[in-house]
Amino acid sequence: MGNAGYTTHADLGGLEGFGAVTLEPESEPFHAAWEARALAVTLAMGATGSWNIDQSRAARETLPDYRSLSYYQIWIAALERLLAERGLASAEELAAGRSLTSGKPAKPVARVLAASQVVEVLARGTSVARVPTTQARFVVGQRVRTRAEAPPHHTRLPGYLRGRYGRVERVHGVHVFADSHAQGQGEDPQWLYTVAFDEEALWPNRPPHERQHLSVAIDAWEPYLEPMEPVDG
Repeated sequence: MGNAGYTTHADLGGLEGFGAVTLEPESEPFHAAWEARALAVTLAMGATGSWNIDQSRAARETLPDYRSLSYYQIWIAALERLLAERGLASAEELAAGRSLTSGKPAKPVARVLAASQVVEVLARGTSVARVPTTQARFVVGQRVRTRAEAPPHHTRLPGYLRGRYGRVERVHGVHVFADSHAQGQGEDPQWLYTVAFDEEALWPNRPPHERQHLSVAIDAWEPYLEPMEPVDG
């Protein structure tokens, strides 16, 4: 999905004008019965291997009406897009809510998740850790700066953290690189770090009396970072 016209509507961190965040009980994951079905259908189709998790995230964040949709409306809209793009369902079938190819075999998929497998598969999850083939470029305690440019494709580096200074707090090993994975360019495993940013580095114009001495930490792949200074010792 990499192209110069790539636009994400989900990168909202640091933006103003959206009002207060309404916290909801974690014990109530669904607001309506259809939302549970939306989750089930999305997971089942993801298990077919027709796309990867980063491609599904890219499909969701580029929905033009992203900000007007609820959480599971976004999931269903992105699922419809993925199904249509891969020829698994036509626009007419999506509108009808059923297959219109009576008597004809459905387009084959790589895998089918049986109901009896769901609990085991979800409990096991899918590891994105890979065996390192290079040395890590950064170490714990090192000062780094995030890249400033906005890439023309899906990325896990939030916009409000681009071009900012932080420090490496943890090295996680090598993991599938979401940016490449979302574009269908393979896993391209990269070193992954937890990087912490002080409040002053993120919002330098905030008056001192309004600061709360907070910090923000994210997991950042190595291509997101560049060194700022030699490591002590």
